[in-house]
Amino acid sequence: MGAKPKKNGSISYAKWGYIFIAPFFLIFAVFQLIPLGSTIYYSFFEYYRSGLKIIGPTFVGLKNYITLFATDLPKYFGNTLLLWIIGFIPQIAISLLLAAWFTDLRLKLKGQTFFKTVIYMPNLIMASAFAMLFFALFSDNGPVNAALVGMGILKEPFSFLNSVWGNRGLIGLMNFLMWFGNTTIMLMAAIMGVDPTLYEAAELDGCTPNQMFWKITIPLIRPILVYVMITSMIGGLQMFDVPQILTNGKGGPDRTSTTMIMYLNNHLFSKNYGMAGAVSVVLFLVCAVLCVIVYMALTKEDDGLSKAERKARRQAAKQVKGGKA
Repeated sequence: MGAKPKKNGSISYAKWGYIFIAPFFLIFAVFQLIPLGSTIYYSFFEYYRSGLKIIGPTFVGLKNYITLFATDLPKYFGNTLLLWIIGFIPQIAISLLLAAWFTDLRLKLKGQTFFKTVIYMPNLIMASAFAMLFFALFSDNGPVNAALVGMGILKEPFSFLNSVWGNRGLIGLMNFLMWFGNTTIMLMAAIMGVDPTLYEAAELDGCTPNQMFWKITIPLIRPILVYVMITSMIGGLQMFDVPQILTNGKGGPDRTSTTMIMYLNNHLFSKNYGMAGAVSVVLFLVCAVLCVIVYMALTKEDDGLSKAERKARRQAAKQVKGGKA
């Protein structure tokens, strides 16, 4: 028998994967991880500028956090959450409705491309420009008040910018208009990925469109809904530019539109790095906790169990079965 040919040394491609992803981890470490660690570190210090004099850094433990929760931080967190809810609930409702309409072949809607472009266009406008536009439209002498008075709806101009719910409503409306188009496009992509034969089978079984939407569409697009919910929540908690410009940085009236990032910006402006770091850490922890809660709530299946709980149950069943064998 002839000699077997020698096998060439196997080539390992794993190192190339690590080489290609290394730049991401380096950039993440330099611009994200190190600043995050520095922020957490200085949140335990008294460190601020008083005129030309720099006070600290002096270690004060949890004093900054105690001061935050004893003063206005709960109020500003409530403002932020309320402003996000006002804008997000209409956003997800309208986006689901439009996505269902645009993907329903039975409706045979005309001009879909035009409408998709129009609803997405506000997402391309800078938030600062959007806020300036609304500031001009809804001012006391603006065109909106002029139109309402001219039509006899109002006897005198209504001060949207100086009333609590008028101001909050404008902020929620702007957030809705800027982001509902982007949400609609994502939900449309999710719905178009659902197998059409499921709808055909349900229709043959006598299901109504409403039943098909809630029993087929919503469960199957749940991963995209989780993504939309989490990213919207993070963006809402980081809300800054719209209320900052609309209220001229004051968060009025009576600071009812002041968000957590506006509060953080005030500490950075006053060079109080210790308190600013404490606000950043609290905001980070709140985002993390809320995102985990949303993820766990929306990834449960019809039996009410999460994926991790279902996996643990399967493993326990295998162990029981193995013990019997």
